[in-house]
Amino acid sequence: MENIIVRDAVLDDLPVLLEFEQELIKAERPFDPTIQPDPVNYYSLSDYVADERIKVVVAQADNTIVGSGYALRKRARPYLDHKEYAYLGFMYVPPEYRGKGINQRIIQTLMDWAREQQLDEVRLTVYQDNIPAIKAYEKSGFQSHLNEMRIRLK
Repeated sequence: MENIIVRDAVLDDLPVLLEFEQELIKAERPFDPTIQPDPVNYYSLSDYVADERIKVVVAQADNTIVGSGYALRKRARPYLDHKEYAYLGFMYVPPEYRGKGINQRIIQTLMDWAREQQLDEVRLTVYQDNIPAIKAYEKSGFQSHLNEMRIRLK
């Protein structure tokens, strides 16, 4: 797919982005028993798209949106060697478009934005059992860093 462009998301993209969000939630639900029952949303996408401090992008093939992602600036913990970092989220490519390098192009665009923001650390979270996502992020150079653990007390 050579005709793919990655561009800033606009409010007119919201119907597709909201569909992607629901597909992302559906895909992640098997990995996380703590996700609330439907209806549920992860993000306030209209606010994210309108916020200049958050870079929301879509990948587009011809007139079809085939992927999404965002980067936002976050404050690092005070003991780390960086004050802020770019946090990536909302990484989604529909199944029929996977394996075509779309996610890597989205990630590259978001990392370029992070560099423009003079951030030198980029982080994201992924469920440890989501092996396909982990492999996709490793292709872009990400390495596993922390393992969050939990226990339900009720």
